[in-house]
Amino acid sequence: MTKPQHITRRRMLKQGAAAVTAFTIVPRHVLGGPGHVPPSEQITRAVIGVGGMGKGHLTYNYGPLLAVCDVDAQHLQTALTMANKDNQDKQTVKGYHDFRELLQRKDIDVVHIATPPHWHALITIAAANAGKDIWCEKPLSRTIGEGEQVVEAVRRNRRMLRINTWFRFTASFYGMETTAERIRKVVAADLLGRPLTVTVGACTGFDWKLKLWSGLTSYNPQAVPSHFDYNLWLGPAQVKPYHPHRTHGSFRGYWDYDAGGLGDMGQHYLDPVQYILDKDGESPVEIIPDTQPQHPDAVLPWNKITLKYRDGDTIILDAVTPAKENVAYLSGPKGKIFRKLESTIPNLKEKIKDLPDLPKRIIKFEESVRTREKFALNEVNGHRSCTLVNLANIAAKLSRPLKFDPTKQRFIGDDAANARIYQPMRAPWHLPGPWWWPF
Repeated sequence: MTKPQHITRRRMLKQGAAAVTAFTIVPRHVLGGPGHVPPSEQITRAVIGVGGMGKGHLTYNYGPLLAVCDVDAQHLQTALTMANKDNQDKQTVKGYHDFRELLQRKDIDVVHIATPPHWHALITIAAANAGKDIWCEKPLSRTIGEGEQVVEAVRRNRRMLRINTWFRFTASFYGMETTAERIRKVVAADLLGRPLTVTVGACTGFDWKLKLWSGLTSYNPQAVPSHFDYNLWLGPAQVKPYHPHRTHGSFRGYWDYDAGGLGDMGQHYLDPVQYILDKDGESPVEIIPDTQPQHPDAVLPWNKITLKYRDGDTIILDAVTPAKENVAYLSGPKGKIFRKLESTIPNLKEKIKDLPDLPKRIIKFEESVRTREKFALNEVNGHRSCTLVNLANIAAKLSRPLKFDPTKQRFIGDDAANARIYQPMRAPWHLPGPWWWPF
């Protein structure tokens, strides 16, 4: 079976740029007026999953949108109406019910994945195998094993990937009201000392949304709406009686599809921590949960989850300390940093201005697509920050402390925890792909 090749005319031109330049240079305005981008240089895109978050992905306008996909016919029609109304290139955006049909198109460069998380890894792997670059919603994967397979598929196919969280970049993240880069400079300059403790919770401006994303522990099954393909929506997940609360806007409250507030906000909150602590190549060695017993199906609130690294650095996920408490976001033996960069270190904001700049990173995905250089938050460091989320999930579900080997990415002496690294999928879906690929 031959793997499909995805070499667009734009990329062929890029490879032969030196030879073309030696022959002639044609100004862009001659080709189509000021600001015109020739079709061979445009990055084409598609969005899979156009319900809640997916509607936002329709507006990421760095190139023509060619296709959208959803298993809910109403969501699909709404997206098509929006896309074809706003499409600046006057091209008709085509709708698909099954993402596998969309991935067969050779004219699509980037696929946005905005489905529920139980589909993220499978569709990412399929897109990589189809030669597409990938813009994936958070969390990158629902299990550690899925994340491992994503890393391998993206590497093997030499694809570009970005995760849709941006708080390690230029954005001011949540209650800190500053960029992660400024805090990383403080850590890199050893102004706080080591080991460090990071507290992430309402007390430091981070709302875990636990009550919002709790599932129902009992419910009366309902009829599946005629416009909704519940079987394909479930995909690799177990078949369970349909109830609207299990799908669409409230699916996060069920372990089969996500992990409550940890799944929703975890990578937003914890990816900047990995970056600030310079832990992109590491994972914690110990995970200690403080939680009520979890329901086997519905995600329930927890109190605190502590993750400790080998060098003593610690992350505390705090869901119980009130926001009014003045708890430090980052603390070390030499000082503390609170919200808005308030600190026990005198004149910290002024001192940051004199600290050396950090290495430049690619923070526009279209630049990665064009240059084939990794995006700042990619499959490798993104898998590590997603592993923080998945470690916390497993500890919460088992309701006991765990030991983890960050090199092997396996739990130490714990078969029950390791069984959750790779979890069974409903046939015909399984890892690794592309078992059903039609080529």
